[in-house]
Amino acid sequence: MGKLIVVPTPIGNLEDMTFRAVRILREVDSILAEDTRQTKKLLDHYQIQKPLYPYHKFNEQKSVEKIMDKLMTGSTIALVSDCGTPGISDPGHIIVKACVEAGIEIETLPGATAFVPALINSGFSTDEFLFIGFLPHKKGRQTQLKKIALEPRTVILYESPFRVIKLLEEINLFIGKDRKISASRELSKFFEETVRGTADELLAHFKTKEPKGEFVVVIEGAILQKKSKRESED
Repeated sequence: MGKLIVVPTPIGNLEDMTFRAVRILREVDSILAEDTRQTKKLLDHYQIQKPLYPYHKFNEQKSVEKIMDKLMTGSTIALVSDCGTPGISDPGHIIVKACVEAGIEIETLPGATAFVPALINSGFSTDEFLFIGFLPHKKGRQTQLKKIALEPRTVILYESPFRVIKLLEEINLFIGKDRKISASRELSKFFEETVRGTADELLAHFKTKEPKGEFVVVIEGAILQKKSKRESED
């Protein structure tokens, strides 16, 4: 049988590609890509020529059977997303699960994931944290925010530049204007920026400065927030 290799790709800066990831992409039989156009730019940069096949949220259910047929007959296939690690708020879970159930070997390379540098940049506790990724757009969104309001661990969310102001408004409403927030955007790129402050302060900042780039929003845990308030009062 073949092998599925999960290959993280840079979240912005092409220099973050590992030597091992480049070697693997040169050696595999084919590559599954979230966006073949985006992946081709990466492959061209490293002078890699391999067959590319689309694997994204709109076709992953239908694609699994064909991919499994190739793996069962001995192909070695790499799975990449547009940026970061496949399966982390990106397609990947379904094919990995299918490989596990079929006994096909899976190799996952370590590499870029946007929430790790954002979490460390925040200055909040890294002992325990809750990674949520993208909140649902409608059903269950308010319920999730109300749970975050009581969550003692540091919470990590992903958000697009088009919805980040709405997210900050909802944090103000459901979690509290004084909750400490850290918002990182354009991580690893030239215009990388991390803005820290209360939810109210960040909302004011991004209402005057247009949000650009994908965001990682890190929220301090509820218990730690209360503790820091008591310490400052003492």
